[in-house]
Amino acid sequence: MNSFANVPDIILEPLVRNAIMEDLGAAGDVTTRAVIPAGTRYRAELNARQDAVVSGMQVAALAFRLIDPTLAVEIRVADGTACKAGDTLMTIEGAAASILAAERVALNFAGRLSGTATLTARYARELEGTETRITCTRKTTPGMKIVEKLAILHGGGFNHRFSLSDAILIKDNHIASAGGVRPVLEAVKRNAGHMVVVEIEIDGLGQLDEVLEVGGAHAVLFDNMTTEDMATAVRRIDGRMKTEASGNVRLDRLKEIAATNVDYISSGALTHSAGTVDFGLDF
Repeated sequence: MNSFANVPDIILEPLVRNAIMEDLGAAGDVTTRAVIPAGTRYRAELNARQDAVVSGMQVAALAFRLIDPTLAVEIRVADGTACKAGDTLMTIEGAAASILAAERVALNFAGRLSGTATLTARYARELEGTETRITCTRKTTPGMKIVEKLAILHGGGFNHRFSLSDAILIKDNHIASAGGVRPVLEAVKRNAGHMVVVEIEIDGLGQLDEVLEVGGAHAVLFDNMTTEDMATAVRRIDGRMKTEASGNVRLDRLKEIAATNVDYISSGALTHSAGTVDFGLDF
């Protein structure tokens, strides 16, 4: 797991509060109020129904604590850890009504984020023995970016830029709007501060020649290029810039892409196609 996979609860609170308010609605948990006597206390376990790499335990625990700070919540399996079906990941003790009110929000976060971490771990394992790293993209669920990017780290992957303000990434539409590779890079050199990282997307070796001639980029993204062209590009760059492969990235192609010696492979599938891990809350 990446050592940067640590975010204070206070940063995550707005996201979790919104999820709780959305789930409770205006009247709260009317079912529990109707059938569970006031003062009833439970001890519940959050259990894995399948093997997975865990993510979302911090977020799930926060959901329980925001509903009721008196709940005793113990995380048994930390984020970034592999679990087996049947493992108890968390225990919660306290008011039954509070546990039931937070149950679905906690499970939704844990299942979804563990799905992302588990898929990322599969990609990372495919790249073991190479120098290439797997990264996510900005193809995240609106409002969920921070926890989905945490899940990438928990699975052993790396993060791309978090927001548009983190770095300059010149894509095909920027190049088209500026009139080509040369004018877009010249504009960046005129206007960007010296502390801003610049990456440019290319789709062929002709564009790479222009990038190398003009300069001003710290990294190059190969968009849907053949492995043969990527290998040629990496040799031409010769360590002067970081390299990234993107587009048509599948699990069964990772070793082939890594053989080009690119530094990074980025895949939107890690967040938009991960699926959900089956967890349950048992009393």
